[in-house]
Amino acid sequence: MSTILEPGQIEASAVMPPFLHLPPANLFELRAARLQYLAEGNALGEYLQWVAQLCRIQQLLVDNPPGALPVAAERQRLCISHGLPPLAADSLVREGPWLPWLQALLEHFKVDAEGPLADALQTLRDADDSQRKGWGIALLGGQYDALPAALVPFIGAALQAAWSSWLLALPEPELKPAGSLAQCPACGSPAMAGVVRNRGKHNGLRYLACSLCACEWHVVRVKCVYCESSKDLRYSHFEDDRYAAGKAPLRAECCPGCQSYLKQSYLENDAAAEALADDLASLALDIRLDEEGFHRLAPNLLLAPGSG
Repeated sequence: MSTILEPGQIEASAVMPPFLHLPPANLFELRAARLQYLAEGNALGEYLQWVAQLCRIQQLLVDNPPGALPVAAERQRLCISHGLPPLAADSLVREGPWLPWLQALLEHFKVDAEGPLADALQTLRDADDSQRKGWGIALLGGQYDALPAALVPFIGAALQAAWSSWLLALPEPELKPAGSLAQCPACGSPAMAGVVRNRGKHNGLRYLACSLCACEWHVVRVKCVYCESSKDLRYSHFEDDRYAAGKAPLRAECCPGCQSYLKQSYLENDAAAEALADDLASLALDIRLDEEGFHRLAPNLLLAPGSG
């Protein structure tokens, strides 16, 4: 049975829990496998299989990086010493070191048939670096109306592959909490989902998974990551005959105070759960929560809002 650490217990603990949980080097390979598994019997199965194909290309890029870590050691040191994200997305996306990753992704992704997918790829291939950079800035800024929805998965995949590779290249990062609970300490991007871990020193702890670099940072449980309230939180999920009551592997933590929610995967109930894959496979839950008046603030860079 997992040990659940609540806010008071953690604060009273003589040993602080590990702040970071870094992604594995084969993150995108694991993500692709999870998507393939979740695609079976899912109404979005074909889409999930397509994203799995995209994730495999992301893994190819991470295994053969088209660019080195773009942040010099001194810049890393200064950022960390001042409590700033060393891989700050708002500045690096404008500087453009991720553009070779997008170009490499476009070279690897092949489409035989004509159609919307081929058209989106052609649009990206015809665009110059300035236009591509503008789309990347818009995507990370949450300005989805500033780029075609069909381009989002490709640009998002390139950005994720670049930042995840750079995160893993940082020499033993000693990162500090950001100003907001839902903000990544490595790159400053918003969290995509939560993961309650089930092994070793991370057992029973909630980590938030970054939407961009996949860094995970510890945030105490039973607290809204947006308004920091612990009052009247409720947990929503879909009934599934495969799991006993209260043992759903994915639940949304809903806050009535700020009307927001965040999905969370519970690895004690499904050890193979993966934040992005399980998020995409549970879009029906987003639709239900939207109908109930709750708002999603967590981005998924492989999906434009309203396109699922």
